[in-house]
Amino acid sequence: MRRIREDSLVYYRFESLSHFDGLIHGIFTRHGGVSPAPFNTLNVGGTVGDAPENVRINRERMAAAMGVDPSQTRSTWQVHGAEVVVARRDDPPAPLPPQADAMITAEADLPLMMRFADCVPVLLYDPIRRAIGIVHAGWRGTLLGVAAAAVQAMGEAFDSRPQDLIAAIGPSIGPCCYEVGPEVVAQVRGAFPEADDLIIPPSNSHAGAHLDLWQANRRTLQAAGVREIEVARLCTACLVHEFFSHRAEAGRTGRFGALISLRSGNGR
Repeated sequence: MRRIREDSLVYYRFESLSHFDGLIHGIFTRHGGVSPAPFNTLNVGGTVGDAPENVRINRERMAAAMGVDPSQTRSTWQVHGAEVVVARRDDPPAPLPPQADAMITAEADLPLMMRFADCVPVLLYDPIRRAIGIVHAGWRGTLLGVAAAAVQAMGEAFDSRPQDLIAAIGPSIGPCCYEVGPEVVAQVRGAFPEADDLIIPPSNSHAGAHLDLWQANRRTLQAAGVREIEVARLCTACLVHEFFSHRAEAGRTGRFGALISLRSGNGR
């Protein structure tokens, strides 16, 4: 990934997605916002205890850096599931965002945004059909195959072929830091028939096994037919000075944003 700094605001872009003129995307850090500690500073999560005005300003700053209209940005109420929402500009207004952990669209200038603090961001782009997707994959969503659900939904909604998609797995808690209990290990083994490469055994009798969410989501995407997959390999718990981490900060932290949008026109 490429790290970009604009004044105090810092975000990352994937190499595999950066050469398409028709695409806008960014994985933001915790830098460049107005929120005080422990949400310092670019918190875009509205349910973590930060002041709503701070969240609004931070989201506007993120949109401005991407050159998109914040009033057109679509998001969801993330619930650690595998539901996929097709975002459309003419969707009727609702009092609350839909409960889902993946969004897709083929409409230009309709940015998709989700929030993270250890869970896995997955961006999807179809340069042939000009369609995009964004996925929030915690361990539950990963085991439910939310990334594959988004790939399937893009095929159903836009005739996207999995082999045409470019997938990018963003900063999230890495196998170095993601210790899980035996109940999670059992569920991983149930969801992935060959799970030995996803589970790192305990280093001593007092430690638990570690889970590789990066590899789990890569395998899910590959099984869905996606061929080109970039993995950031940036651990949010190791890089807590750069990203929010629910695990490393004991739950008292903000959320960083990931955004993807299609530009108007037919650029590639």
